[in-house]
Amino acid sequence: MLELRDLHSHYGFSHILQGVNLTLRPGECVGLFGRNGVGKTTTMRAIAGWIKQISGTITYNGQEIGGLASNAICRLGIGFVPEDRRIFPGLTVEENLKLGLMQTAGRSGGQKAAAMERAYDLFPRLKQRYRQMGTTLSGGEQQMLAIARVLVGDQKMLLIDEPTEGLAPQIVDEIFAIMRKLKTEGHAILLVEQNVKRALEITDRICAMERGRIILEGDGHSQADRDALMKAIAV
Repeated sequence: MLELRDLHSHYGFSHILQGVNLTLRPGECVGLFGRNGVGKTTTMRAIAGWIKQISGTITYNGQEIGGLASNAICRLGIGFVPEDRRIFPGLTVEENLKLGLMQTAGRSGGQKAAAMERAYDLFPRLKQRYRQMGTTLSGGEQQMLAIARVLVGDQKMLLIDEPTEGLAPQIVDEIFAIMRKLKTEGHAILLVEQNVKRALEITDRICAMERGRIILEGDGHSQADRDALMKAIAV
């Protein structure tokens, strides 16, 4: 579904990604782990088209997408949930979600209504607060809104960056339950998460990054590979 080959990227004169190779299959969750500043978020931004200074290839469903505009990549079915959530100020929960409907063109009114209803079924808290301003939600509720806003666009692949950072344990449980459900529905997920032990509950494959490269790849269900991952990313 997604393949990165020898991906390089730069911020100005800083060479951040230095030859990343990565694959993601339908219905699979791949965890991308490592210390702060090693290139995890940059990898996601490069895939989503937020970074233009790249070389190498990014292929999605057989199509080269490296260099495409971020809105074009989004319309192909790749949804990015950034760490800062980017909830639109001045808009209610429902208005934020309706902006997500614009990610996919050509849908009927009935299809859009069904997408909204599905989002509310997945996130009952949002349905209860649909008239509330999005930026006044709690941190956990804003994270739910950011994920739901991507899902109403009918995205098949999700890039989710640090979804549980700073959240209460109960909300963390809800977020992971939702990601697990999305996986069973066939969504592919590339996950960056500092809570490695929780992330390992849903990851099928695990990757460790260091200095802009993936230095280890393993089976998320193998204890030996999990141990190797923890050793590779230890500070």
